[in-house]
Amino acid sequence: MTELKTGGAQGYLRIATEEAFAPREMMPLYQEILDSPDPDPGFLSLWGFYKGSPSPRATEILHRLQDLGEERIAEMDARGIDRQVIGLTAPGTQILSTDKAIALAVMANDQLGEACAKYPDRFTGMAACAPQDPATAAKEIERGVTKLGMKAVVINSHTHGEYLSDQKFWPILEAAEALDVPIYLHPQTLPRETAQPFIKAGLDGAVFGFGVETGFHALQLITSGAFDRFPKLQVILGHMGEALPFWMYRLDFMHGAGIRSNRYDFMKPLKKDKVSNYLKENFYFTNSGVAWEPAIKFTQEQIGVDRVLYAMDYPYQCPPEEVTALDAMDMDPATKKKFFQTNAERVFKL
Repeated sequence: MTELKTGGAQGYLRIATEEAFAPREMMPLYQEILDSPDPDPGFLSLWGFYKGSPSPRATEILHRLQDLGEERIAEMDARGIDRQVIGLTAPGTQILSTDKAIALAVMANDQLGEACAKYPDRFTGMAACAPQDPATAAKEIERGVTKLGMKAVVINSHTHGEYLSDQKFWPILEAAEALDVPIYLHPQTLPRETAQPFIKAGLDGAVFGFGVETGFHALQLITSGAFDRFPKLQVILGHMGEALPFWMYRLDFMHGAGIRSNRYDFMKPLKKDKVSNYLKENFYFTNSGVAWEPAIKFTQEQIGVDRVLYAMDYPYQCPPEEVTALDAMDMDPATKKKFFQTNAERVFKL
């Protein structure tokens, strides 16, 4: 395998846009939930594994998550990654009680902001918040962007089973639009009422459940009219759009059929008519966890080359072989540079 290097000798920098971290102070909060009499089953399946398994995968990921220094940079160098765009790992604040969530968001943003200031050419931060208190969340987003230099907002999907499509959360959307920063809608485990069948099948995590849950969240944002209320809002989806680009034809057909037949009283026509129009105009898509040339090219073709970005999904899925495979894609140099570098520079204002 060719040695991977930073610096852009291949014609582009590699900017990885969905990379995770976890403050050390978060771990006791998570352990407290795991030790409680009735922990959320999805959380137990995910974090019970990472905090309890002696497997190399679990122990290495847990260690890597908590580093925002030279060790992380060495890992980036070994994979040829010039910059990471970093957010608080799932479920972040959103599994906690309101007071603890607010405190964790502030702590996480302070730590990430400090690391980004120390390594400004290597790290870029996404602001965390506590959606449990939308007004306070909006203020923390503003602090993260205006005081700490954050370039996006990370929302780890649902908050205790509730979604951003609920208008009580719209102060968060309003803040992101007003500050002109995107929301990275990152997966987390399925809500309590839907998790068990997935857990029983071993399909609750990144293998399938994450995509189902987060794709559902994104679709609810569209059908709720959130983007008609906040037309400039931009949302980023990882994992090749949680498969939504591949469903666009059927989404458009069946959503349109439901609207025309007045099947649901609460579902109203959208200003942009089709679901796909919002996917093409209000969303960006990263390939995190999908180092697969056909899927990347399909999304570029259907959504547009300016809306598809590179991501590694560090430390959860970060084999160097994936970088080598993507470097080797049969893609014209200008499009490949957009994918790896310039789209991220534009979206995150780097």
